[in-house]
Amino acid sequence: MVRGVRNWNFNDVVSLLKDNGFQLNHIKGSHYFYVAKISGKMRQVCVPKHGKQAFKPRALRGMVAQSGLPQKDWGIVKKKLKK
Repeated sequence: MVRGVRNWNFNDVVSLLKDNGFQLNHIKGSHYFYVAKISGKMRQVCVPKHGKQAFKPRALRGMVAQSGLPQKDWGIVKKKLKK
């Protein structure tokens, strides 16, 4: 099960993108490029395929930003800071 930004792999990301209307545009080496029109803008997300390895949090955050989808759609919830 996907939780936060720690254990997303290629199949998890592709599944979420397809569920939100993204389609495979092209493949260049081990990088798969998905496109969709989100909020009136064309979006392209580059998803690297490196076996079943989990993405590092920074790489996943980049994909989230590229997609234009809200973080809640990705199941990512920002933790509230304690005062």
